[in-house]
Amino acid sequence: MARKTVTMGDIAGELGVSTVSVSKALSGKEGVSDAVRDRIISKAEEMGYSYTGSKKNAACRRHNIGILISEHFITKDAYYSRLYEKTMMMLSDAGQMGMLEIIMKSSEKELKAPALISTGQIEGLIVLGQMSKKYLGMLRNYDLPILYMDFYDEDVREDAVISDSVFGSGILTNYLIHKGHTDIAFVGSIRNTSSIMDRYIGYYRAMLSAGLAVKDEWRIEDRDEEGDFIELTLPEIMPTAFVCNSDAVAFNLVKKLQKNGLRVPEDVSVVAFDNFIYAEMSSPKITTYGVDTDALVRNVVRIILEKLENRSYTTGRVLIAGTMIERRSVLPR
Repeated sequence: MARKTVTMGDIAGELGVSTVSVSKALSGKEGVSDAVRDRIISKAEEMGYSYTGSKKNAACRRHNIGILISEHFITKDAYYSRLYEKTMMMLSDAGQMGMLEIIMKSSEKELKAPALISTGQIEGLIVLGQMSKKYLGMLRNYDLPILYMDFYDEDVREDAVISDSVFGSGILTNYLIHKGHTDIAFVGSIRNTSSIMDRYIGYYRAMLSAGLAVKDEWRIEDRDEEGDFIELTLPEIMPTAFVCNSDAVAFNLVKKLQKNGLRVPEDVSVVAFDNFIYAEMSSPKITTYGVDTDALVRNVVRIILEKLENRSYTTGRVLIAGTMIERRSVLPR
Protein backbone atom coordinates (compact mmCIF):
# COMPACT_ATOMS: atom_id res chain seq x y z
CA MET A 1 0.00 0.00 0.00
CA ALA A 2 1.33 3.45 -0.89
CA ARG A 3 2.38 5.57 2.04
CA LYS A 4 0.13 8.55 2.74
CA THR A 5 1.68 11.90 1.93
CA VAL A 6 2.26 13.93 5.10
CA THR A 7 0.88 17.47 4.95
CA MET A 8 1.27 20.56 7.10
CA GLY A 9 -2.26 19.91 8.35
CA ASP A 10 -1.21 16.49 9.64
CA ILE A 11 1.65 18.06 11.57
CA ALA A 12 -0.63 20.79 12.92
CA GLY A 13 -3.17 18.18 14.06
CA GLU A 14 -0.52 16.17 15.90
CA LEU A 15 0.72 19.23 17.79
CA GLY A 16 -2.57 21.10 18.24
CA VAL A 17 -1.35 24.20 16.40
CA SER A 18 -2.57 25.96 13.24
CA THR A 19 -1.43 25.15 9.72
CA VAL A 20 -0.23 28.75 9.44
CA SER A 21 2.04 28.21 12.48
CA VAL A 22 3.48 25.10 10.85
CA SER A 23 4.10 27.02 7.63
CA LYS A 24 5.85 29.83 9.50
CA ALA A 25 8.01 27.42 11.47
CA LEU A 26 9.10 25.42 8.43
CA SER A 27 9.78 28.51 6.33
CA GLY A 28 11.80 30.31 9.03
CA LYS A 29 9.23 33.09 9.33
CA GLU A 30 8.64 35.10 12.50
CA GLY A 31 5.44 34.65 14.47
CA VAL A 32 6.16 31.46 16.40
CA SER A 33 8.38 31.00 19.44
CA ASP A 34 11.66 29.10 19.20
CA ALA A 35 10.23 26.34 21.38
CA VAL A 36 7.19 25.89 19.13
CA ARG A 37 9.37 26.08 16.02
CA ASP A 38 11.63 23.31 17.35
CA ARG A 39 8.60 21.12 18.19
CA ILE A 40 7.17 21.60 14.72
CA ILE A 41 10.46 20.86 12.93
CA SER A 42 11.04 17.77 15.08
CA LYS A 43 7.51 16.49 14.44
CA ALA A 44 7.86 17.16 10.70
CA GLU A 45 11.04 15.08 10.57
CA GLU A 46 9.51 12.37 12.73
CA MET A 47 6.48 12.10 10.41
CA GLY A 48 8.62 12.11 7.28
CA TYR A 49 7.43 15.45 5.97
CA SER A 50 9.30 16.34 2.79
CA TYR A 51 10.93 19.75 2.59
CA THR A 52 14.13 21.32 1.31
CA GLY A 53 16.71 23.42 3.13
CA SER A 54 18.56 23.20 6.41
CA LYS A 55 16.97 22.32 9.72
CA LYS A 56 17.70 25.81 11.00
CA ASN A 57 15.92 27.42 8.10
CA ALA A 58 13.73 24.51 7.10
CA ALA A 59 11.67 25.70 4.19
CA CYS A 60 8.39 24.25 3.25
CA ARG A 61 8.09 25.43 -0.29
CA ARG A 62 7.15 29.05 -0.89
CA HIS A 63 4.20 28.92 -3.27
CA ASN A 64 2.94 31.52 -5.69
CA ILE A 65 -0.84 31.55 -5.32
CA GLY A 66 -3.09 33.37 -7.75
CA ILE A 67 -6.22 35.23 -6.65
CA LEU A 68 -8.73 35.84 -9.42
CA ILE A 69 -11.55 38.33 -9.01
CA SER A 70 -14.09 39.59 -11.53
CA GLU A 71 -13.85 43.23 -12.57
CA HIS A 72 -17.28 44.22 -11.25
CA PHE A 73 -16.54 42.86 -7.74
CA ILE A 74 -13.26 44.68 -7.24
CA THR A 75 -14.48 48.00 -8.68
CA LYS A 76 -17.99 48.16 -7.21
CA ASP A 77 -18.03 46.09 -4.02
CA ALA A 78 -15.67 47.13 -1.23
CA TYR A 79 -16.53 43.93 0.67
CA TYR A 80 -14.50 41.93 -1.84
CA SER A 81 -11.61 44.35 -1.57
CA ARG A 82 -11.54 43.62 2.15
CA LEU A 83 -11.55 39.85 1.54
CA TYR A 84 -8.72 40.22 -0.96
CA GLU A 85 -6.62 42.36 1.40
CA LYS A 86 -7.07 39.90 4.27
CA THR A 87 -6.20 36.98 2.02
CA MET A 88 -3.00 38.67 0.88
CA MET A 89 -2.01 39.45 4.47
CA MET A 90 -2.66 35.92 5.73
CA LEU A 91 -0.81 34.38 2.79
CA SER A 92 2.14 36.65 3.54
CA ASP A 93 2.02 35.70 7.22
CA ALA A 94 2.19 32.06 6.16
CA GLY A 95 5.31 32.71 4.09
CA GLN A 96 3.44 32.49 0.77
CA MET A 97 3.14 34.81 -2.21
CA GLY A 98 -0.31 36.01 -3.27
CA MET A 99 -0.73 37.41 -6.78
CA LEU A 100 -3.90 39.25 -7.84
CA GLU A 101 -5.40 39.27 -11.32
CA ILE A 102 -8.60 41.16 -12.13
CA ILE A 103 -10.62 39.40 -14.82
CA MET A 104 -12.27 41.87 -17.18
CA LYS A 105 -15.81 41.22 -18.44
CA SER A 106 -14.53 40.80 -21.99
CA SER A 107 -11.94 38.22 -20.92
CA GLU A 108 -14.58 36.27 -19.00
CA LYS A 109 -16.95 36.24 -21.99
CA GLU A 110 -14.19 35.27 -24.43
CA LEU A 111 -12.86 32.57 -22.06
CA LYS A 112 -9.42 34.15 -22.13
CA ALA A 113 -7.08 32.41 -19.71
CA PRO A 114 -5.69 34.54 -16.86
CA ALA A 115 -2.19 35.81 -17.52
CA LEU A 116 -1.09 34.29 -14.21
CA ILE A 117 -1.92 30.87 -15.64
CA SER A 118 -0.86 31.33 -19.27
CA THR A 119 2.56 32.62 -18.19
CA GLY A 120 3.03 29.86 -15.62
CA GLN A 121 3.46 32.20 -12.66
CA ILE A 122 1.29 30.37 -10.12
CA GLU A 123 1.01 26.93 -8.53
CA GLY A 124 -2.49 27.25 -7.08
CA LEU A 125 -5.57 29.37 -7.57
CA ILE A 126 -8.16 31.09 -5.36
CA VAL A 127 -11.24 32.34 -7.22
CA LEU A 128 -12.79 35.15 -5.20
CA GLY A 129 -16.43 35.81 -6.09
CA GLN A 130 -18.77 34.23 -8.61
CA MET A 131 -17.73 33.82 -12.24
CA SER A 132 -19.59 32.30 -15.18
CA LYS A 133 -19.90 28.51 -15.44
CA LYS A 134 -18.07 28.52 -18.76
CA TYR A 135 -15.15 30.46 -17.33
CA LEU A 136 -14.94 28.23 -14.27
CA GLY A 137 -15.03 25.20 -16.56
CA MET A 138 -12.18 26.65 -18.59
CA LEU A 139 -10.08 27.12 -15.43
CA ARG A 140 -10.52 23.43 -14.59
CA ASN A 141 -8.69 22.49 -17.78
CA TYR A 142 -5.42 23.61 -16.18
CA ASP A 143 -3.55 21.32 -13.83
CA LEU A 144 -3.80 23.59 -10.78
CA PRO A 145 -5.32 23.21 -7.32
CA ILE A 146 -8.37 25.52 -7.27
CA LEU A 147 -10.42 26.84 -4.36
CA TYR A 148 -13.58 28.95 -4.58
CA MET A 149 -13.98 31.75 -2.04
CA ASP A 150 -17.37 33.21 -1.05
CA PHE A 151 -19.30 31.23 -3.68
CA TYR A 152 -19.80 27.75 -5.08
CA ASP A 153 -21.13 26.27 -8.30
CA GLU A 154 -23.41 23.22 -8.49
CA ASP A 155 -22.22 22.26 -11.97
CA VAL A 156 -18.51 23.14 -11.85
CA ARG A 157 -17.59 21.42 -8.62
CA GLU A 158 -14.56 22.55 -6.69
CA ASP A 159 -13.83 22.95 -2.99
CA ALA A 160 -15.26 26.19 -1.62
CA VAL A 161 -15.24 28.28 1.57
CA ILE A 162 -18.48 30.23 2.01
CA SER A 163 -20.46 32.06 4.66
CA ASP A 164 -23.46 30.14 6.01
CA SER A 165 -25.89 32.21 4.00
CA VAL A 166 -28.93 29.94 4.35
CA PHE A 167 -28.68 29.86 8.12
CA GLY A 168 -27.84 33.56 8.46
CA SER A 169 -30.71 34.73 6.29
CA GLY A 170 -33.05 32.43 8.18
CA ILE A 171 -31.90 33.99 11.44
CA LEU A 172 -32.62 37.48 10.09
CA THR A 173 -36.06 36.52 8.79
CA ASN A 174 -37.04 34.78 12.01
CA TYR A 175 -35.87 37.84 13.93
CA LEU A 176 -38.37 39.95 11.97
CA ILE A 177 -41.11 37.36 12.45
CA HIS A 178 -40.53 37.30 16.19
CA LYS A 179 -40.84 41.09 16.13
CA GLY A 180 -44.37 40.66 14.75
CA HIS A 181 -43.70 41.17 11.03
CA THR A 182 -45.67 38.97 8.64
CA ASP A 183 -45.34 40.93 5.37
CA ILE A 184 -41.65 40.54 4.58
CA ALA A 185 -39.91 41.12 1.23
CA PHE A 186 -36.52 39.95 -0.03
CA VAL A 187 -34.10 42.18 -1.96
CA GLY A 188 -31.65 40.40 -4.22
CA SER A 189 -31.26 38.99 -7.74
CA ILE A 190 -31.24 35.33 -6.80
CA ARG A 191 -29.76 33.98 -10.04
CA ASN A 192 -26.77 36.29 -9.92
CA THR A 193 -24.64 34.52 -7.30
CA SER A 194 -24.84 31.39 -5.18
CA SER A 195 -24.72 33.46 -1.99
CA ILE A 196 -27.78 35.53 -2.97
CA MET A 197 -29.66 32.36 -3.89
CA ASP A 198 -28.76 30.79 -0.54
CA ARG A 199 -29.88 33.91 1.33
CA TYR A 200 -33.19 33.77 -0.50
CA ILE A 201 -33.54 30.09 0.42
CA GLY A 202 -32.95 30.95 4.10
CA TYR A 203 -35.60 33.67 3.90
CA TYR A 204 -38.01 31.42 1.99
CA ARG A 205 -37.65 28.53 4.43
CA ALA A 206 -38.22 30.77 7.46
CA MET A 207 -41.35 32.24 5.88
CA LEU A 208 -42.78 28.83 5.01
CA SER A 209 -41.97 27.46 8.46
CA ALA A 210 -43.93 30.34 9.99
CA GLY A 211 -46.87 29.77 7.61
CA LEU A 212 -46.35 33.15 5.94
CA ALA A 213 -46.94 33.98 2.28
CA VAL A 214 -43.96 34.46 -0.05
CA LYS A 215 -45.08 36.81 -2.81
CA ASP A 216 -43.33 37.16 -6.16
CA GLU A 217 -43.86 40.92 -6.13
CA TRP A 218 -41.96 41.08 -2.86
CA ARG A 219 -38.76 39.71 -4.38
CA ILE A 220 -36.93 42.85 -5.50
CA GLU A 221 -34.19 42.70 -8.15
CA ASP A 222 -31.03 44.60 -7.19
CA ARG A 223 -28.62 43.99 -10.08
CA ASP A 224 -28.51 43.21 -13.80
CA GLU A 225 -27.20 40.13 -15.62
CA GLU A 226 -23.68 41.56 -15.53
CA GLY A 227 -23.82 41.84 -11.75
CA ASP A 228 -24.01 45.65 -11.70
CA PHE A 229 -26.36 47.32 -9.22
CA ILE A 230 -29.59 48.72 -10.63
CA GLU A 231 -32.16 51.20 -9.33
CA LEU A 232 -34.41 49.46 -6.80
CA THR A 233 -38.12 49.37 -7.66
CA LEU A 234 -40.41 49.43 -4.64
CA PRO A 235 -43.55 47.24 -4.77
CA GLU A 236 -46.96 48.86 -5.14
CA ILE A 237 -48.19 47.20 -1.95
CA MET A 238 -45.49 47.75 0.63
CA PRO A 239 -44.37 45.05 3.09
CA THR A 240 -43.55 46.00 6.67
CA ALA A 241 -39.98 44.67 6.45
CA PHE A 242 -37.21 43.84 3.97
CA VAL A 243 -34.47 41.20 4.13
CA CYS A 244 -31.56 42.45 1.99
CA ASN A 245 -28.83 40.20 0.60
CA SER A 246 -26.06 42.65 1.56
CA ASP A 247 -25.41 45.79 3.58
CA ALA A 248 -24.66 47.78 0.41
CA VAL A 249 -28.09 46.93 -0.98
CA ALA A 250 -29.75 47.72 2.36
CA PHE A 251 -27.98 51.10 2.41
CA ASN A 252 -29.43 51.89 -1.02
CA LEU A 253 -32.86 50.62 0.01
CA VAL A 254 -32.99 52.82 3.11
CA LYS A 255 -32.18 55.88 0.99
CA LYS A 256 -34.85 54.87 -1.54
CA LEU A 257 -37.48 54.40 1.16
CA GLN A 258 -36.66 57.75 2.75
CA LYS A 259 -36.78 59.46 -0.65
CA ASN A 260 -40.31 58.07 -1.01
CA GLY A 261 -41.38 59.51 2.35
CA LEU A 262 -41.10 56.29 4.39
CA ARG A 263 -39.32 56.21 7.72
CA VAL A 264 -36.95 53.43 8.81
CA PRO A 265 -37.76 51.75 11.16
CA GLU A 266 -40.99 53.55 12.12
CA ASP A 267 -42.77 52.64 8.86
CA VAL A 268 -40.58 49.89 7.43
CA SER A 269 -37.93 47.67 9.03
CA VAL A 270 -34.75 46.61 7.21
CA VAL A 271 -32.17 43.86 7.88
CA ALA A 272 -29.11 42.90 5.86
CA PHE A 273 -26.09 40.60 5.52
CA ASP A 274 -22.28 41.05 5.85
CA ASN A 275 -21.77 43.56 8.73
CA PHE A 276 -19.71 45.77 6.48
CA ILE A 277 -19.18 49.53 6.41
CA TYR A 278 -22.55 50.30 4.81
CA ALA A 279 -24.45 48.98 7.83
CA GLU A 280 -22.69 51.57 10.01
CA MET A 281 -22.90 54.38 7.44
CA SER A 282 -26.65 54.09 7.09
CA SER A 283 -29.03 56.30 9.05
CA PRO A 284 -30.37 54.49 10.95
CA LYS A 285 -27.63 51.91 11.36
CA ILE A 286 -28.72 48.55 10.00
CA THR A 287 -29.29 45.28 11.86
CA THR A 288 -27.22 42.71 9.98
CA TYR A 289 -25.81 39.19 10.01
CA GLY A 290 -22.05 39.56 10.25
CA VAL A 291 -19.78 37.30 8.22
CA ASP A 292 -16.67 36.17 10.12
CA THR A 293 -14.25 37.26 7.41
CA ASP A 294 -11.18 36.37 9.50
CA ALA A 295 -12.37 32.77 9.87
CA LEU A 296 -13.32 32.65 6.19
CA VAL A 297 -9.88 33.80 5.04
CA ARG A 298 -8.04 31.58 7.57
CA ASN A 299 -9.81 28.55 6.16
CA VAL A 300 -9.09 29.61 2.58
CA VAL A 301 -5.37 29.91 3.33
CA ARG A 302 -5.31 26.62 5.25
CA ILE A 303 -7.09 24.68 2.52
CA ILE A 304 -5.16 26.05 -0.47
CA LEU A 305 -1.87 25.26 1.30
CA GLU A 306 -3.09 21.73 2.02
CA LYS A 307 -4.12 21.31 -1.63
CA LEU A 308 -0.68 22.44 -2.76
CA GLU A 309 1.01 19.96 -0.43
CA ASN A 310 -1.34 17.09 -1.29
CA ARG A 311 -3.13 17.20 -4.64
CA SER A 312 -5.69 14.63 -3.49
CA TYR A 313 -6.79 16.75 -0.51
CA THR A 314 -10.41 17.87 -0.67
CA THR A 315 -12.92 19.48 1.69
CA GLY A 316 -16.13 20.05 -0.26
CA ARG A 317 -17.98 23.16 0.91
CA VAL A 318 -16.78 24.65 4.19
CA LEU A 319 -19.43 26.81 5.88
CA ILE A 320 -18.33 29.73 8.07
CA ALA A 321 -20.83 30.76 10.74
CA GLY A 322 -21.53 34.39 11.58
CA THR A 323 -23.33 36.48 14.19
CA MET A 324 -26.38 38.74 14.07
CA ILE A 325 -25.73 42.33 15.16
CA GLU A 326 -28.77 44.29 16.33
CA ARG A 327 -28.83 47.98 15.51
CA ARG A 328 -31.61 50.52 14.92
CA SER A 329 -33.31 49.51 11.67
CA VAL A 330 -36.07 47.28 13.13
CA LEU A 331 -39.12 48.02 15.28
CA PRO A 332 -41.81 45.55 16.44
CA ARG A 333 -45.20 45.60 14.72
